Amino acid sequence: MQILAITIDLDDTLWPVMPALERADRDINDYLRQHYPEVAKTWPIPALRELRARVAAERIDLAHDFTAQRYITMQRAFDACGISEAPLDAMWEVFAAARNAVELYPDALPALERLCAAWPVASLTNGNADLERIGLHLHFAHRICARDVGVLKPDARIFFAAAQKLGVAPEHILHVGDDPVLDVVGAREAGMRTAWINRAGHPWPAALGAAPDLDLRDLAGLVQWLESRT
Repeated sequence: MQILAITIDLDDTLWPVMPALERADRDINDYLRQHYPEVAKTWPIPALRELRARVAAERIDLAHDFTAQRYITMQRAFDACGISEAPLDAMWEVFAAARNAVELYPDALPALERLCAAWPVASLTNGNADLERIGLHLHFAHRICARDVGVLKPDARIFFAAAQKLGVAPEHILHVGDDPVLDVVGAREAGMRTAWINRAGHPWPAALGAAPDLDLRDLAGLVQWLESRT
């Protein structure tokens, strides 16, 4: 396969996302306990998570926009406590600071440095990570996220949007990601080549059809494979 560009997922490909999300929930709870104790008492962390899930289920028109879902969730929590003026932007800042305080996998930064030196690289994510806050933005020629495109992976349209940004036909793009469905099946259906970052060494789920082009334990293996072909 001739690879002319690379798209790469962010959460759970470059860093584990759950520690950051759990920290964000705790920081929001701390903020509420300090400034709005009635809201904190009514909406402890498990209750807010349940409310956020209900919002996601109800607002399928916002399935691609996790940020909007969080704003709606917090407004509903405050409305339920009889407080119409919720400090949504302040709470978003609390959330974003923690959500973007990620700890990269040890192989991630060295791999990104080598990849972006040799190929145009675009991030391609469903999430709301902020690469400038994280300090990785200079490693990417383009940043494609579901919120901007209007659809989530595995919808082929988000992959086509990345191909258009890169100016490269899908068959010459290698998409790299951790999720078998969102990343591998989605990219494959869009005509891209696929690299599954399979850190746990799971077998490929046969029900998902053809295996990825590459099944790798980490990003160092990806770089090694790519550089061996140049």
